Amino acid sequence: MKNLFSLAGKRIWVFGGAGYLGQSVVQALVAQGAEVLCVDLAGRAAEFVVNAGLEGNIATADADIADIPACENQVNAWLAQRGVPDGLVNLTAFTTAKTMDALTEADFDRVNHGNLTATWALARQVGNAMAAEGRGSMVLFSSMYGMVSPYPEVYQEPMNKNPVEYGVGKAGIIQMTRYLAVHYGQAQVRCNCISPGPFPNPKVQADYPDFIGRLAAKSPLGRVGQAPEIAGAVAFLLSDASTYITGHNLAVDGGWTSW
Repeated sequence: MKNLFSLAGKRIWVFGGAGYLGQSVVQALVAQGAEVLCVDLAGRAAEFVVNAGLEGNIATADADIADIPACENQVNAWLAQRGVPDGLVNLTAFTTAKTMDALTEADFDRVNHGNLTATWALARQVGNAMAAEGRGSMVLFSSMYGMVSPYPEVYQEPMNKNPVEYGVGKAGIIQMTRYLAVHYGQAQVRCNCISPGPFPNPKVQADYPDFIGRLAAKSPLGRVGQAPEIAGAVAFLLSDASTYITGHNLAVDGGWTSW
């Protein structure tokens, strides 16, 4: 029982691992004993590992999941070289940051190719490999905006509302999670997702304090989230402490979607 939360010896692949939330996730998984492959766009994972002083502790790789054929080839190579991972985390996200009227049909399709189609392709490829071995845990990332719409009073100028194509894609991730959980359940492969609430990156926090204040006021906890507060939820869903949890959307939102 004392080792339920340990990730010692578990091989975990983290896509989007060099991003704001991804960095905290990767560091937490390593601290829990996991063998982590940190994957991000060209050069980003290696730069993060060097800046964090984690050389030798984390393997890095470059991939763009939106380029599905290239990513599939890379994943096949990693499966052959590293074996099937115990865990897959996908934090990648695509958006335009455009207003409703500025958004084009091509923008909408491009973003949801990344957020939905590419996520599905990656999850199916790794999920099939996990299923062949009868074990595994996948953690996808949705958002509070996959469940609720942006609160207009929060997004006063110069801020734009969170764009529609992002929310549509994140809502799709929640349903995809349920589908994958059922599809792979008999093979003992679990799939869950996490829906972060307001986790503005440090630059936004520094540049737009009034906006951060409005976000904080909308949260029942009265503050925005900090990146390490996502990491524990990811580690839990990858650990043996959650072996009977699948198809679940875990909101880590400070209560944002409670009212």
